[in-house]
Parts: sequence; structure tokens; C-alpha cells
Amino acid sequence: MLSQTAPITWPGKPYPLGATWDGEGVNFAIFSEHAESVELCLFDTHSRREVHRVLLREQTDQVWHCYLPEARPGLPYGYRVNGPYKPTEGLRFNAHKLLLDPYAKQIQGDLKWSDAHFGYKIGNRNEDLSFDRRDSAAGMPKSVVVDPAFTWGADRPPRIPWHESIIYEVHTKGFTFQHPDVPPALRGTYAGLATAPIIDYFKNLGITAVELMPVHCFIDDRSLVERGLRNYWGYNTIGFFAPEPRYSATGSLNEFKTMVKSLHSAGIEVILDVVYNHTAEGNQMGPTLSFRGIDNPVYYRPSPETPRYYMDYTGTGNTLNMRHPRVLQLIMDSLRYWVLEMHVDGFRFDLAATLARELHEVDRLGAFLDIIHQDPILSQVKLIAEPWDLGEGGYQVGKFPVGWAEWNDRYRDVIRSYWKGDGGQIGELAYRITGSSDLYARSGRRPYASINFVTAHDGFTLQDLVSYNEKHNEANGEGNRDGTDNNRSWNCGAEGITQDASVNALRAQQKRNFLATLFFSQGVPMLLAGDAIGHTQQGNNNGYCQDNDISWIDWSEGSKDTELLKFVRQVITLRKNHPVFRRRNFFQGRGIKGAGVKDILWLKPDGSEMTDEEWGQESARSLGVFLAGEGLEEQDERGRPVTDQNFLLLMNAHHEPVPFQLPTVASGMVWVALVDTSCQTARIPGLLYDAGRIYDLQTRSLTVLVERQRDQVREKDRRHET
Repeated sequence: MLSQTAPITWPGKPYPLGATWDGEGVNFAIFSEHAESVELCLFDTHSRREVHRVLLREQTDQVWHCYLPEARPGLPYGYRVNGPYKPTEGLRFNAHKLLLDPYAKQIQGDLKWSDAHFGYKIGNRNEDLSFDRRDSAAGMPKSVVVDPAFTWGADRPPRIPWHESIIYEVHTKGFTFQHPDVPPALRGTYAGLATAPIIDYFKNLGITAVELMPVHCFIDDRSLVERGLRNYWGYNTIGFFAPEPRYSATGSLNEFKTMVKSLHSAGIEVILDVVYNHTAEGNQMGPTLSFRGIDNPVYYRPSPETPRYYMDYTGTGNTLNMRHPRVLQLIMDSLRYWVLEMHVDGFRFDLAATLARELHEVDRLGAFLDIIHQDPILSQVKLIAEPWDLGEGGYQVGKFPVGWAEWNDRYRDVIRSYWKGDGGQIGELAYRITGSSDLYARSGRRPYASINFVTAHDGFTLQDLVSYNEKHNEANGEGNRDGTDNNRSWNCGAEGITQDASVNALRAQQKRNFLATLFFSQGVPMLLAGDAIGHTQQGNNNGYCQDNDISWIDWSEGSKDTELLKFVRQVITLRKNHPVFRRRNFFQGRGIKGAGVKDILWLKPDGSEMTDEEWGQESARSLGVFLAGEGLEEQDERGRPVTDQNFLLLMNAHHEPVPFQLPTVASGMVWVALVDTSCQTARIPGLLYDAGRIYDLQTRSLTVLVERQRDQVREKDRRHET
């Protein structure tokens, strides 16, 4: 900390940006191109009282800096930046507003909303052109100097290959907040995710990576707070280096690092959902918390015609200015920090199309993508794009460069439509379950460029997908107008919770259909936390503001779907044990040398191959897929050929059973059923069928069969021979 007397000040250095403890003192450096002066504000231990202001007299390459030899880790601080207040020219300096350091590694305290947080006088005519002189410091969170020291020991990134990855989307608080086996003091925190019950659950489930919803420091929107709600999801970032403090049980930066280290020890990667496309400061009517007051036209994209307003490709009011080298530096420094200092394994970029906008259009070769591609650190971690934004031309699925994977919403949509029973889906379905070669092959990418998902945080949970025809977002206080109406859901005959046994049985079967399809598709499966145990949000498909029982996962015995959990573990294990379900290369549809069959066959119920004309039939609801295990044409890390058994996937979204003739591939072989979603339990059926016989594919069901030599079939399977 500091003594009560005026601090000793040395010139310091312009790099690195932020507050850097070197073991003797702290260097402070902040960039502002248009500022006229910058003051460093120092606070007492509890961040309540501003005890000193230090004028930064040194400026190097538009970086304002100083060194305080008496400063220590734990020191709360902020900035006041002086400059012209000319909103019509895009300049919004206001030194009465305390500002967070864009490079702060820790932020403490909550934002206590008041009109003082706004640079203009609320209520005046043309109010955002007015100037407000109230001091905002009392209600502002504070940046904090940190000591980065941490004993990582032998921690190493698991480096799970893309094609072997299974991603689990998790909300840090909601996942553990009601978990009975997590100590009460740790529930809803980073430390809670590192407890043995949670890690054991991850390992037993079989996932390889947790994708954490935003953990960069964010704020609750004033409009939500006034309605008694909070920004639960966290897509409202204000600090790109600081972990969100509400998820910390200890208030220590090391808690997050310990969580990462613990997950790594279990062989589980940590991927962060990051929001670099906008900040929490919103449009011209938003508060002045950091970037707006440091240098508005540098950090944001003002409208070229009327700089008073912002270019908004995100629907949040502002867009970060990816055309400015210092903003690019900010994002790259943040990404490297999380990899090098926090040891995370990858990132999922929210509205990633925005980051590729150089002028107005999305530029596939934009500076952001170029810099990441050549960066020796960032190019080696997992990079996942949400490949769209809300601006013109923002839908970019399939168009990101090599090295990137993408959330594939076309996969989500067709899988939902197919199992809902919509016609004319099997052509699109075939592309999606085989890795979406139409989207990714021509650019040199592999099947694992497709992040396959049926549900995610945004939209219905799996339970709600089969329980509701319409969204029910009344609790959000927006008249049920928010959230998408394009859910492609089906309630199976009753809206919401029902005691009808037949409806509930159909819902359970539909959930098994969705999950089996997900894990037996080529590409990288992503499972939403809670879906494996039947978590419901009561029909709310936009729970962004529901920091309560609507969003928190209910772990109580009466609420958990234990049979579904067994089923999920079963299909994940089957996927992991058989490389035919996680190919590194696309199918070619051609014969395999020495095998006498194609690497993939598309079959009709009569056992014959699909013709080109039949793919577009509106009435088609059933499809068979033969997957040749000998057709992998791949090698393991030691150069040995990778082979597998032959598998058959049979899918029937029709409301009536379909007799399906099993193909004959080689003599002396039989088919053994491993999964049949029409079974109400999680047991493996293990039924044996001769080639050429009929398999009774049940109503709305999926079956997986494996081809085995008759003399190698286990005795217990022989007893089920048909």
C-alpha cells in the first residue's frame, strides 16, 4: 500500500501497460491519444476514500506513466483523464468520473448505480451533449495492483486433440450454487469448480473441456438492477484482464489459477467465453466507466457521419474499434495474459464476426485474424468463433480461416427440425452429422472445425426443447418480447410440466435422440451443463438476467434425471472408444483400398443406397448411415494406422415404426445393437441380428449397431440372437 504522505513519484516506463509490481514498487502506464492530462487516483485499503492524486507528467508514444516505489500489491486505484468534452466530435472526456484501468488484473467492489456515473446531466434536453460535474468515485469499483506470483508446479496444458474434444458449456455460479456436495462457502465460485465432487462429475461424464461463460469482469445493467435482476450471463464486460470478483470465494487472484490447475490435473481443459466485440458502457447514453472517458474515439467506433453516435454491430450500443492498433494490442495482450499467466487452453469469441470488421464489411483477412494466425502463443490454443454478429453481412458460418473452429448453428437447427418431425431435412442432416464438409472442406479445414450443439446457454435447455412450443420469458420483465421465437421445439403433446406418462416417456426418448445424434456426429460435440440431468428453465429461452432458481442447476435427487445421465455417459464412452465417430478427415464416399466397401454408405429402409433424387424428398424421415471403420485412412501420433469396426446408424423421425433391412458387408458377420433410444433405460441392448434381416426401427428413435464376426460375439449376446 502507501503511507498517508504524498507518494514518491518517479518517471516510470510506458511498457507494460497497466499496473506492474516488480518486487520493489509499481509502474503505472495508460494509453490515451487525445487526453490533455491524466491523474492516477489512489485509495485506502477498503477503496472508500481517495487518499492521493498523482499527476502523470511523463508521456511516451501517447502512453502516460509513472513509477511509485512505495506502492505495493493490494493498492486500489483508478484514473481521471482530462481532455475536451465535445460529443459531436466523439470526444467525451470528463475528469469528474473515476475510470477503471483497461489493463487492471483485479477489480474489487460493485458498481453502485447513480446518475453520477454518466458524463452528461440526465434529464436535460439533448442530455448526452451536456456535461456533468458530479464525482463518480464513491460508487465505482476500483482497479487493484496484484502480485502475479503463483506456484504452478508441474502444471501443463492437457492439449487434447481437437477431434478427441468434448466441450461442456458451464456457468461458474449456476453450476455449483445448489450442489449439496460442494461446501456452502465455495458454491458458485471458481473454488467450487475445483472441488472433488465437481471434478469427479466432469471425469465420470467424460467431457474433456469446460467452456466457462464470461468470467472477465462485467457489470449489471442499470435497467436490470432497477427491476431487481442481474446480468447473469456476463456478456457485459468492463475488464478484459480481471476475473469477475462475484465468482471468487477468497477475493484472491490465485483462486482462479488454482481452479485451472486442478482441472488440468484431471486432464480437463479450460476454455473461456470472451467478449471483445463491445463493452458495458453502451451507446452515447451509457455510463462513463473506463474506455469512454480514457479515449472514446480510439476505443470505440463512432459513426463517420455523426461521431456523437456509435457504430453498433452487436446490439449492445457500441463496438470496439478493431481498426486502431492500440485496441488490437489491448485484445492481444489480454488473450496472451490469460494463456501465459492464467494457463487457460482456449477461447470462444462472442460475436466474432465483429472482430473481423475492418471498415463496414466483415473481412476474412482482417487484422485481428491475421495477428492471431501468426502469434506463436495464440495460434496454438483452441480458437472458437461465434461466427456472426447483428450487422449487415454478419453471418459468417463456414467462413473463418484455418485454425478456427466455429459454433455451427446450422447443425443445431437441422437436428432440432429433423427430430421435431419436419420434412425435407435429410439432405441437410447428412451434411451436418458428417462434419459439414460443405462449410469447411474447401477452406482446408477438418470436421472438427464444426462445434456441434443442440442447445447452448442462449435458448431452450434440452428439457425445455422437448417440453415447450413457445418461449415463456415473462420473468425477464420485457413482456415476453425478448428471446428468439425460432426455437424449432416440440412439447410432445403438452405445454410445460405434465403428469401424462406417455408425454413424459416421449420427451425422454426425444432427449436421447438429440444426445445420441450429437455424440455420434463428426465434429466436436458441445453439451450444455445441466442437460444430462434434465435441467429446466421453465420455458425461459433467454435467461440472461435470471440469477436465481430459473438458471441455477438443481442437483436434488428428486430433480436429477439419473437414467438420462447414465445414457449420456454411455454414448460419450462409445464415442471415445471408437475413432469412426471422431474422424480427422472428411468422408470421401469412395471405395476403401482392400476393403471392398465405401467409407460411408447412405441407406434407405430397404437396404439399398440413396439416389441423388431421393435426398430432397419431403416425405423422407428415415435414414441409415454405414460407417466403415477400415476407411479412416488416418494414423495415430506414432504413425500407426487407425482402424475401427464398422458401424450402422439408423434414424427414424417418423411417427410410425420403420422396418429397416440390415446390409450385408462381409460373410460371417452379424450386427449387434449397442444403442437404441426407444429403450427406456440406459442399458446397452446387446441384441444380435444377422445381416439381411429386418431391424424394427421404432417410432422416433435412433439405433447404433456394430458389425462383428459371429464367432467373436459374446455368449450373452448369442442368447439374444434373432
